Amino acid sequence: MTPLAQLIQGHRKKAALTQVQLAQLAGVGKTVVWDLEHGKESVQWDTLQKVLRVLNITIEWRSPLLARMNPAIAQPAANSGDLM
Repeated sequence: MTPLAQLIQGHRKKAALTQVQLAQLAGVGKTVVWDLEHGKESVQWDTLQKVLRVLNITIEWRSPLLARMNPAIAQPAANSGDLM
């Protein structure tokens, strides 16, 4: 089982949801949840987001390249409440 599959299945079970209930809450087909929990690699991004949103799982994008291109992303201002 892939780490993503384990994460989704673990969160679903912790939330006491069946695959069908999760699918209904996410607005996707029940086979989508089954596929995700069994490591299917070709799932549409928006479909995955719907399932993750219901389970309150967030994704954070990180890239050393982004930090080099825009240092403000890597190091937010010390006091972002100040206006210049």
